[in-house]
Amino acid sequence: MDRFNTLISRHLWLQYVLTVLAASAVVLLLFPGRSPASVLVRMAFSALGGIAVLTAVRRKEKRAAGSTDGLITLDRRLRRGEVPTAPEERQAMRDLVEQRLHRTRHRVAAAVFLAVLFTALVVLTALTADVRQTVGFAVFSAVFLGWLVLYGNLQNRRLRTMRAALTAETPQESRR
Repeated sequence: MDRFNTLISRHLWLQYVLTVLAASAVVLLLFPGRSPASVLVRMAFSALGGIAVLTAVRRKEKRAAGSTDGLITLDRRLRRGEVPTAPEERQAMRDLVEQRLHRTRHRVAAAVFLAVLFTALVVLTALTADVRQTVGFAVFSAVFLGWLVLYGNLQNRRLRTMRAALTAETPQESRR
């Protein structure tokens, strides 16, 4: 999994292609009568917005980390819980952790909003579509929101643990 994360972190086009394919597969499962070509084209244009947001976020994170490779290294260390020992790496990690914690400060409100939005979508689908699409949207909504909450909590815990470890004084820093 680590190699896959590194691969998609280095290649934005791969993230784009995987996003388009996954979204197209979900749409084709929920609406089997649609043309695969039209679904692919629609998802390709829709994914451009997500890629634009991702690019803007990564640009800010690369400034904190110094480069794409530096960002990938810091992200890997963050996932593993490895605290950097070099002062410049510690500062880069501090900046990255603070950026991500700042960006996720409204995550509970966002999750509640998404839950309300997906619930409304399922209710409206039940009123206007058939059972297959309603059940499909309900399952997709439950899985997506569950994954979002679980993964978000894991990431938040990692960030807070790393921030605590970085603010603790290391023996090398106390000698100065």
